[in-house]
Amino acid sequence: MFKKILLTASIATFIASQALAQTADSLAHYTNPKPHKVVELQDRQFGETPKNIILLIGDGMSATQIFAGITVNGGMLNLNHMKHIGFSQTQSADNYITDSAAGGTAIATGQRVNNGVIALDADGQPIPTILQISDKNGKATGLVSTSGITHATPASFIAHQTSRNMYEAIAADFLKTDIDIFIGGGLEHFNQREDGKDLTKDLKDKGYQVFTSLEESAGSSEAPMAIFTAEGHNPDFDGRGEMLTEATRKVIEVLSADPDGFFVMIEGSQIDWGGHDNSTPYIVGEMLDFDRAVGAALKFAAEDGETLVIVTADHETGGMTINGGNFEAHSVTAKYTSTNHTAVMVPTFAYGPGAEAFMGIYDNTDLFVKMMTLFGY
Repeated sequence: MFKKILLTASIATFIASQALAQTADSLAHYTNPKPHKVVELQDRQFGETPKNIILLIGDGMSATQIFAGITVNGGMLNLNHMKHIGFSQTQSADNYITDSAAGGTAIATGQRVNNGVIALDADGQPIPTILQISDKNGKATGLVSTSGITHATPASFIAHQTSRNMYEAIAADFLKTDIDIFIGGGLEHFNQREDGKDLTKDLKDKGYQVFTSLEESAGSSEAPMAIFTAEGHNPDFDGRGEMLTEATRKVIEVLSADPDGFFVMIEGSQIDWGGHDNSTPYIVGEMLDFDRAVGAALKFAAEDGETLVIVTADHETGGMTINGGNFEAHSVTAKYTSTNHTAVMVPTFAYGPGAEAFMGIYDNTDLFVKMMTLFGY
């Protein structure tokens, strides 16, 4: 009887291990069912400084995530158009491995803060962000995210809080800066709050058009506007369709009407979430989605001639490595060293006036300095 119990337990353990192996195997591989076409860009001669800056942040993205995307898209992404390339060191004030709050804050403010902190200095004082400084200098401003708009990375450009988890306080901070347009999830932090307030009414009182989908906003291009695309976070790339690319086009349409120029940060949030899950399909699907938004930004920049496009990341997630792939089959296989962030440098790509300033190796805080210098602030 005892031997029978042991045998039964061994069989159960074997079945469980096989199931885990199959799950791990399914998360390791990705084959792209529909490679996207890369935009064609006309040759342009750019000036030395931009009127507009489009900053795209692929949260959790480093060289491996990018090359996985290149592989499954048949050898080419829109990112390949961006010939001025550098590397950013991502450490935070208190940790060799940053989180998104500190990583976003470094890019947005030029100062390193402790992990979890949103744009506050060591004394708890607000640090002006590139978005807020651009607003004060007469430029139109915007934010886009595939997460909640109150999540750490977008929050770093408009809010000032001791913790990235203070979502309702972050939502209230949106009313303290005259941002022209923001698009993302997180509606619940504006209208289902513990304090009972409905900040969407406050936004309307301040002159904002408030929409609950991109489709609903289709008939309007007049700032200011708030477009909420989900109650909480948006679905993953499979569930949200072309939301990020459409939001990129929408925000450019609205902001480019300002004759003084604009600044916008556009985040592909969920590359990071795929890294936490060690899921190659999730990471690469999000990477391809992000690249389509990059393509929309580059197309505008090439036609406009006065717009600098910057693509970077706040950190890498997952310690992703590529163990196999096939350009023709649009497939890739990866493994992981972590379910969290890592400390590796992340690339920065630039295209347009001032792009050469982003070559080399530098701290993440230097991205802010370079943007401020190019804008002449």
